[in-house]
Amino acid sequence: MSSPSSVDQDRLFSRLVELAEIRETDCPGWTRRSFSDAYRRSRGWTAELMERAGLDVRTDPVGNLLGALPGSEPGLSQIVVGSHSDTVLGGGRFDGMVGVVGAVEVARVLQASGRPLRHPLLVADFLGEEPNRFGISCLGSRAVSGQLSQAHLGLRDQQGESLAEALSAFGSDPDRIQGSLWPSDRLLGYLELHVEQGARLERAGVPLGIVTAITGIHRAVVTFTGRPDHAGTVAMAERRDALAAAAEMVLAVERMARQTSGQDAGVGTVGRLELTPGVANVVAGWARGWVELRSPDASWLAGRRRSLEEEVVELAARRGVEAVVEWVSSESPVACHAGMRRLIAEAIRDLGVRSMEVPSAAGHDAAHLSRLCPVGMIFIPSRQGRSHCPEEWTEPGQVARGVEALLASVVALDQVSSL
Repeated sequence: MSSPSSVDQDRLFSRLVELAEIRETDCPGWTRRSFSDAYRRSRGWTAELMERAGLDVRTDPVGNLLGALPGSEPGLSQIVVGSHSDTVLGGGRFDGMVGVVGAVEVARVLQASGRPLRHPLLVADFLGEEPNRFGISCLGSRAVSGQLSQAHLGLRDQQGESLAEALSAFGSDPDRIQGSLWPSDRLLGYLELHVEQGARLERAGVPLGIVTAITGIHRAVVTFTGRPDHAGTVAMAERRDALAAAAEMVLAVERMARQTSGQDAGVGTVGRLELTPGVANVVAGWARGWVELRSPDASWLAGRRRSLEEEVVELAARRGVEAVVEWVSSESPVACHAGMRRLIAEAIRDLGVRSMEVPSAAGHDAAHLSRLCPVGMIFIPSRQGRSHCPEEWTEPGQVARGVEALLASVVALDQVSSL
C-alpha cells in the first residue's frame, strides 16, 4: 500500500490553534494542566475530532482517550499512534498536541483514502503526560504498561488530596486501572510525533529527526531541617540555616551536571524551592528543593545520583542541619527500537525529505510504551529550541511535514508482521 498524500496543512494547523485556546485563562501562556477544567473540556473537543475522523472513541478506566480504526485483516496486532494534550503551567501550543492532532489527521487521511490498513489502528491521547501536583508524570502510559502502582495512587498533593481521589473526580476509575493494561502480544508498535524541544534540527537545517533514545529522568526531594532564629541577633557562625544549605545544594547540582564528558551527557536542575517561615528577618529553619537529573546515559545518572547524596550529607554536617534525600521517581533511559528507526528512516527517505538521528532530552509516553512493544519517535523542529513556554513555535509547514512522515511510517509498519 503506497502512502496517501492528502494531509491538509491548513486544517491541521487550525485544529492546533483551536485546541490551544482551550486553556486556563487565569494562567500564563497556553496552560492546560492535568485535572483542570480546561483539560476536561479539551478532551471533549478531542473526542469530537476523533469521531469526525471516523474513529470509534472511548475512554479507558485511567482516563486515556482512545480512538480505534479497524484493519482489513482480522486478528492482526494493533498499531498505536498518539501523544498527550496536557501542558505545563505557562506552556506552549505544540508539545504533545502535535502528536495527538497529527495522529487524528493520519486516521482521517486513511479513512478518506478508502484503502484501510491491514492492522487495526489506535489513536491515543494519553492522560497527564506532564508532571502534576502529585509529582508523577505519564499517568496514562504508565497505567497501560502496568507501571501505575497503588503507591502512586496514594500520593497526596499539598492540600492532602490523593491521586486516586483526583482521578475519581476527573471521571476515571482508579479501582479498575488493572483493566487498562494493554497486552503486549496484541501490539505491533507505537509511533509518536513530537516537537523536538531543542535546537539540533534547526541548527542543522534538517526538517525531521528520528529519535535514537529517550532520556532517563531521576527526581528527588531534598529536605533540610535547621533552626529558625532572629536574623539580627544570631551570629553568622552560630546559625543552622536550612535555606543556605539548600542554596549550596542547588549549586552542587549545577556543578555536578557540568562535569560531563560530552555535550549531551546530562543535565541537572533544581526547579522548585520551599522554605519556612519565609520572612526576611528570620533565619530559615526548614527548606526543601526538587532536584531533577536527566541523561540518555544510565551510568551518568547513577554517578550523579551518588554524588548528590554524598554532597548533601557533607554540606548538612558542615552546616549543622539535618538532611533527607527522597528519590520520588527513577526512569531509566530508553533506546528506541532499531527496527522501528530503520522503518521510519526509509519511509521519510521515500518522501524525499532529509532526516537525522537525534536523542530526546525530554521524557515521553513512548518511554513507557517501550515495555510493551517496539517504539519509534519522529521529531519536527522547535524554533530556537524553545519549549514549555508561551514562545514555543513550529511552522505550519513543518507540522504538516511531520504528519506526512508519521502517515508514511504507519503505512510502512502496516506491511510488516513483526520488527
